[in-house]
Amino acid sequence: MSHAAAFHGLHVPGQLLVLANAWDAGSARLIEAAGSAAIATTSSGVAWAHGYPDGDALPVDVLVATVREIVRAIGVPLTVDVEGGYSDDPATAAANVARIVAAGGVGINIEDGSGSPEVLAAKIAAIKAAHGDGIFVNARIDVFLKPLVAADARDGEVARRMAIYRAAGADGLFVPGLADPAGIAAAVAAAGGLPVNLMALAHLPDGATLRALGVRRLSAGGALASAALAQTQRLARAFTADGDSAALFQTEGVTYGGTNALMQR
Repeated sequence: MSHAAAFHGLHVPGQLLVLANAWDAGSARLIEAAGSAAIATTSSGVAWAHGYPDGDALPVDVLVATVREIVRAIGVPLTVDVEGGYSDDPATAAANVARIVAAGGVGINIEDGSGSPEVLAAKIAAIKAAHGDGIFVNARIDVFLKPLVAADARDGEVARRMAIYRAAGADGLFVPGLADPAGIAAAVAAAGGLPVNLMALAHLPDGATLRALGVRRLSAGGALASAALAQTQRLARAFTADGDSAALFQTEGVTYGGTNALMQR
């Protein structure tokens, strides 16, 4: 079975695909070894790892090279966060995604952000026309992340955008920021049978509850990358301040030998 078919097959009704997002080949390998059935990237983590801010600032060449390196390091399907496709032009966004597919990616997240839903729909249609089932297009709806509509209109706007993206050929629908159980149930009902993806939040219901509500995919987003950077910053500050080495060796489960062996595929 191809990785593309395998990835499509992970979105099974009644199951919850949990994706701990990676930001480079090493983190992807660690996440795969932790038992993940697939790897997803985080746009923020990939951008930060290369010294860029999140938000369509990462050069496409850098992203493609990162995808290629991750694919080399893992043996499971890879889905890639391509932000808005790095262009407002559907043909250019589709061409950028074609480079991701050529590098080995079999899925993407592509977002509407503050732009028109019709523009994202045109991008989705162009991507699916080029690749069909060779890519899983997860359409990200940013209604809960950006002040696009009034709070009491969010559920209705999510349903409206879901219908637009479903008609354009999306394979999944991603609603980051949604955490209310009633809103989640409404989104699942509005999805028309397509898998609904949520993003980890401190106040999000647990996995069992999400599965019972019909959610089929849960992503960490940039949370793991943020946590790793926060830990690095804390240790670096302490080490730089007093030169005390002890704290650098108190992280459980991470050793030079074990990590080095893990990278030898």
